[in-house]
Amino acid sequence: MSELATVTSQGRIGTLVINRPEARNALSIELLRALHERMDELLGRGDLSVVVLTGAGKAFCAGMDLKAVVGSPDSRAAFELLHLLAELCIKIRSLPMVVLGKVNGAAIGGGCGLACVCDVSITHADSKMGFPEVDLGVCPAVVAPWLVRRVGAGRARQILLMGGLMSGQQAFEAGMVNRVVPGVGDLDAAADEMAARLATGGPEALRATKNLLNAIDGSLDHEQGRRGAELSAKVLSLPEARTMLEAKLGKS
Repeated sequence: MSELATVTSQGRIGTLVINRPEARNALSIELLRALHERMDELLGRGDLSVVVLTGAGKAFCAGMDLKAVVGSPDSRAAFELLHLLAELCIKIRSLPMVVLGKVNGAAIGGGCGLACVCDVSITHADSKMGFPEVDLGVCPAVVAPWLVRRVGAGRARQILLMGGLMSGQQAFEAGMVNRVVPGVGDLDAAADEMAARLATGGPEALRATKNLLNAIDGSLDHEQGRRGAELSAKVLSLPEARTMLEAKLGKS
Protein backbone atom coordinates (compact mmCIF):
# COMPACT_ATOMS: atom_id res chain seq x y z
CA MET A 1 0.00 0.00 0.00
CA SER A 2 1.36 3.40 -1.01
CA GLU A 3 1.91 5.90 1.79
CA LEU A 4 1.40 8.81 -0.61
CA ALA A 5 -2.25 8.83 0.49
CA THR A 6 -3.49 7.54 3.83
CA VAL A 7 -6.88 6.90 5.42
CA THR A 8 -7.69 6.86 9.12
CA SER A 9 -11.07 6.85 10.84
CA GLN A 10 -12.71 7.60 14.15
CA GLY A 11 -16.35 6.79 14.61
CA ARG A 12 -18.29 7.80 11.52
CA ILE A 13 -15.61 10.22 10.32
CA GLY A 14 -12.73 9.23 8.05
CA THR A 15 -9.72 11.32 7.08
CA LEU A 16 -7.98 11.06 3.71
CA VAL A 17 -4.55 12.72 3.70
CA ILE A 18 -2.60 13.74 0.60
CA ASN A 19 0.81 12.71 1.86
CA ARG A 20 3.62 14.19 -0.21
CA PRO A 21 4.60 17.13 1.98
CA GLU A 22 8.16 17.42 0.65
CA ALA A 23 6.63 18.45 -2.71
CA ARG A 24 3.78 20.46 -1.18
CA ASN A 25 1.51 17.54 -2.09
CA ALA A 26 1.89 18.23 -5.82
CA LEU A 27 -0.07 15.73 -7.89
CA SER A 28 2.28 13.25 -9.52
CA ILE A 29 0.99 10.22 -11.38
CA GLU A 30 2.05 8.03 -8.46
CA LEU A 31 0.23 10.23 -5.93
CA LEU A 32 -2.94 10.28 -8.01
CA ARG A 33 -2.87 6.51 -8.31
CA ALA A 34 -2.53 6.24 -4.54
CA LEU A 35 -5.48 8.59 -4.05
CA HIS A 36 -7.55 6.45 -6.41
CA GLU A 37 -6.69 3.38 -4.37
CA ARG A 38 -7.77 5.05 -1.14
CA MET A 39 -10.98 6.31 -2.75
CA ASP A 40 -11.81 2.80 -3.92
CA GLU A 41 -11.32 1.59 -0.35
CA LEU A 42 -13.59 4.33 0.99
CA LEU A 43 -16.36 3.30 -1.40
CA GLY A 44 -16.69 0.09 0.57
CA ARG A 45 -16.77 1.76 3.99
CA GLY A 46 -20.40 1.64 5.04
CA ASP A 47 -19.40 2.69 8.56
CA LEU A 48 -18.46 6.23 7.52
CA SER A 49 -20.73 9.23 6.94
CA VAL A 50 -18.07 11.92 6.49
CA VAL A 51 -14.62 11.97 4.90
CA VAL A 52 -12.24 14.85 5.61
CA LEU A 53 -9.81 15.52 2.75
CA THR A 54 -6.64 17.39 3.72
CA GLY A 55 -2.93 17.66 3.02
CA ALA A 56 0.11 16.65 5.04
CA GLY A 57 2.45 19.43 6.10
CA LYS A 58 1.86 23.09 5.32
CA ALA A 59 0.10 22.74 1.94
CA PHE A 60 -3.22 21.25 0.93
CA CYS A 61 -2.16 20.54 -2.66
CA ALA A 62 0.07 22.62 -4.94
CA GLY A 63 -1.58 21.30 -8.09
CA MET A 64 -0.12 19.19 -10.87
CA ASP A 65 3.52 18.16 -10.73
CA LEU A 66 4.34 20.26 -13.79
CA LYS A 67 8.09 19.74 -13.48
CA ALA A 68 7.56 16.02 -14.06
CA VAL A 69 5.33 16.72 -17.07
CA VAL A 70 7.69 19.21 -18.72
CA GLY A 71 10.70 17.00 -18.03
CA SER A 72 9.11 13.88 -19.49
CA PRO A 73 9.93 12.95 -23.10
CA ASP A 74 6.65 11.02 -23.24
CA SER A 75 3.77 13.27 -24.27
CA ARG A 76 1.32 10.74 -22.83
CA ALA A 77 2.43 11.61 -19.30
CA ALA A 78 0.45 14.86 -19.33
CA PHE A 79 -2.70 13.13 -20.54
CA GLU A 80 -2.39 10.39 -17.93
CA LEU A 81 -1.93 12.95 -15.17
CA LEU A 82 -4.93 14.99 -16.28
CA HIS A 83 -7.08 11.92 -16.86
CA LEU A 84 -6.30 10.62 -13.37
CA LEU A 85 -7.19 14.02 -11.90
CA ALA A 86 -10.48 14.14 -13.81
CA GLU A 87 -11.43 10.65 -12.63
CA LEU A 88 -10.42 11.49 -9.05
CA CYS A 89 -12.75 14.51 -9.04
CA ILE A 90 -15.57 12.27 -10.26
CA LYS A 91 -14.87 9.76 -7.48
CA ILE A 92 -14.80 12.43 -4.78
CA ARG A 93 -18.14 13.87 -5.85
CA SER A 94 -19.63 10.37 -6.27
CA LEU A 95 -18.46 9.13 -2.87
CA PRO A 96 -21.50 8.20 -0.73
CA MET A 97 -20.07 10.07 2.25
CA VAL A 98 -20.09 13.84 2.63
CA VAL A 99 -16.58 15.08 1.78
CA LEU A 100 -15.24 17.99 3.84
CA GLY A 101 -12.23 19.75 2.33
CA LYS A 102 -9.91 20.92 5.08
CA VAL A 103 -7.71 23.34 3.14
CA ASN A 104 -4.79 23.67 5.53
CA GLY A 105 -2.52 25.61 3.16
CA ALA A 106 -1.85 26.30 -0.50
CA ALA A 107 -4.51 24.88 -2.83
CA ILE A 108 -3.43 25.77 -6.35
CA GLY A 109 -4.68 24.74 -9.78
CA GLY A 110 -5.70 21.11 -9.62
CA GLY A 111 -5.36 21.28 -5.84
CA CYS A 112 -7.87 24.12 -5.71
CA GLY A 113 -10.06 22.01 -7.97
CA LEU A 114 -9.98 19.22 -5.39
CA ALA A 115 -11.10 21.71 -2.73
CA CYS A 116 -13.98 22.85 -4.97
CA VAL A 117 -15.17 19.33 -5.72
CA CYS A 118 -15.61 18.59 -2.00
CA ASP A 119 -19.19 18.91 -0.76
CA VAL A 120 -18.20 21.51 1.83
CA SER A 121 -14.87 23.11 2.64
CA ILE A 122 -13.04 25.21 5.20
CA THR A 123 -9.73 27.08 5.18
CA HIS A 124 -7.89 29.79 7.09
CA ALA A 125 -7.57 33.44 6.09
CA ASP A 126 -3.89 33.24 5.11
CA SER A 127 -4.01 30.17 2.88
CA LYS A 128 -3.31 30.62 -0.83
CA MET A 129 -5.91 29.43 -3.32
CA GLY A 130 -6.58 29.91 -7.00
CA PHE A 131 -6.21 28.80 -10.58
CA PRO A 132 -3.07 30.25 -12.22
CA GLU A 133 -3.26 27.90 -15.23
CA VAL A 134 -3.63 30.61 -17.87
CA ASP A 135 -0.55 32.35 -16.42
CA LEU A 136 1.35 29.17 -17.28
CA GLY A 137 -0.11 28.66 -20.76
CA VAL A 138 -2.35 25.85 -19.48
CA CYS A 139 -6.13 25.40 -19.83
CA PRO A 140 -7.99 24.58 -16.56
CA ALA A 141 -10.57 22.43 -18.34
CA VAL A 142 -10.56 19.61 -15.76
CA VAL A 143 -11.37 21.82 -12.79
CA ALA A 144 -13.56 24.41 -14.55
CA PRO A 145 -16.86 22.48 -14.25
CA TRP A 146 -16.37 22.04 -10.51
CA LEU A 147 -15.59 25.71 -9.97
CA VAL A 148 -18.68 26.70 -11.98
CA ARG A 149 -20.81 24.46 -9.77
CA ARG A 150 -19.21 25.97 -6.69
CA VAL A 151 -19.35 29.71 -7.42
CA GLY A 152 -21.51 30.11 -10.53
CA ALA A 153 -20.59 30.61 -14.17
CA GLY A 154 -19.99 34.37 -14.10
CA ARG A 155 -17.69 34.37 -11.11
CA ALA A 156 -15.86 31.26 -12.35
CA ARG A 157 -15.25 32.97 -15.69
CA GLN A 158 -13.53 35.87 -13.93
CA ILE A 159 -11.47 33.62 -11.64
CA LEU A 160 -10.22 31.33 -14.41
CA LEU A 161 -9.51 34.01 -17.03
CA MET A 162 -7.79 36.36 -14.59
CA GLY A 163 -5.62 33.58 -13.17
CA GLY A 164 -3.39 34.32 -10.22
CA LEU A 165 -3.93 33.47 -6.57
CA MET A 166 -6.01 34.80 -3.70
CA SER A 167 -5.99 34.51 0.07
CA GLY A 168 -8.21 32.11 1.96
CA GLN A 169 -10.32 35.09 3.07
CA GLN A 170 -10.78 36.19 -0.54
CA ALA A 171 -11.60 32.60 -1.56
CA PHE A 172 -14.32 32.55 1.09
CA GLU A 173 -15.72 35.86 -0.15
CA ALA A 174 -15.73 34.46 -3.70
CA GLY A 175 -17.67 31.40 -2.55
CA MET A 176 -14.87 28.90 -3.17
CA VAL A 177 -14.96 27.68 0.44
CA ASN A 178 -17.86 27.57 2.89
CA ARG A 179 -16.06 28.75 6.01
CA VAL A 180 -12.86 30.62 6.89
CA VAL A 181 -11.13 30.87 10.25
CA PRO A 182 -8.64 33.59 11.26
CA GLY A 183 -5.47 31.49 11.34
CA VAL A 184 -4.10 28.03 10.66
CA GLY A 185 -4.06 27.38 14.42
CA ASP A 186 -7.85 27.66 14.45
CA LEU A 187 -8.40 25.23 11.61
CA ASP A 188 -8.24 21.83 13.33
CA ALA A 189 -10.89 22.63 15.93
CA ALA A 190 -13.20 24.27 13.40
CA ALA A 191 -12.88 21.41 10.91
CA ASP A 192 -13.49 18.85 13.66
CA GLU A 193 -16.61 20.76 14.65
CA MET A 194 -17.89 20.80 11.07
CA ALA A 195 -17.17 17.09 10.56
CA ALA A 196 -18.88 16.18 13.83
CA ARG A 197 -21.93 18.24 12.90
CA LEU A 198 -22.16 16.60 9.48
CA ALA A 199 -21.82 13.15 11.04
CA THR A 200 -24.95 13.70 13.14
CA GLY A 201 -27.06 13.37 9.99
CA GLY A 202 -28.66 10.06 9.14
CA PRO A 203 -26.27 8.13 6.87
CA GLU A 204 -28.93 7.20 4.33
CA ALA A 205 -30.39 10.71 4.42
CA LEU A 206 -26.96 12.22 3.76
CA ARG A 207 -26.32 9.80 0.91
CA ALA A 208 -29.71 10.41 -0.70
CA THR A 209 -29.39 14.18 -0.35
CA LYS A 210 -25.89 14.19 -1.86
CA ASN A 211 -27.07 12.05 -4.79
CA LEU A 212 -30.02 14.40 -5.36
CA LEU A 213 -27.79 17.47 -5.34
CA ASN A 214 -25.37 15.77 -7.75
CA ALA A 215 -28.24 15.15 -10.16
CA ILE A 216 -29.52 18.71 -9.87
CA ASP A 217 -26.18 20.48 -10.45
CA GLY A 218 -24.88 18.23 -13.23
CA SER A 219 -22.18 16.51 -11.21
CA LEU A 220 -23.21 13.19 -12.75
CA ASP A 221 -22.07 14.37 -16.22
CA HIS A 222 -18.80 12.47 -16.01
CA GLU A 223 -17.98 12.90 -19.70
CA GLN A 224 -17.53 16.64 -19.21
CA GLY A 225 -14.56 16.09 -16.92
CA ARG A 226 -13.07 13.48 -19.22
CA ARG A 227 -13.34 15.79 -22.21
CA GLY A 228 -11.68 18.44 -20.07
CA ALA A 229 -8.68 16.16 -19.53
CA GLU A 230 -8.29 15.74 -23.29
CA LEU A 231 -8.53 19.49 -23.92
CA SER A 232 -6.07 20.37 -21.15
CA ALA A 233 -3.59 17.76 -22.41
CA LYS A 234 -3.89 19.14 -25.95
CA VAL A 235 -3.17 22.71 -24.82
CA LEU A 236 -0.34 21.52 -22.58
CA SER A 237 1.34 19.89 -25.58
CA LEU A 238 1.46 23.15 -27.55
CA PRO A 239 4.79 25.00 -27.89
CA GLU A 240 3.32 28.05 -26.14
CA ALA A 241 2.58 26.06 -23.00
CA ARG A 242 5.96 24.34 -23.01
CA THR A 243 7.79 27.65 -23.43
CA MET A 244 5.82 29.39 -20.67
CA LEU A 245 6.13 26.46 -18.29
CA GLU A 246 9.86 26.05 -18.84
CA ALA A 247 10.38 29.78 -18.23
CA LYS A 248 8.25 29.74 -15.10
CA LEU A 249 9.65 26.54 -13.64
CA GLY A 250 13.18 27.62 -14.40
CA LYS A 251 12.70 30.55 -12.02
CA SER A 252 11.25 28.43 -9.21
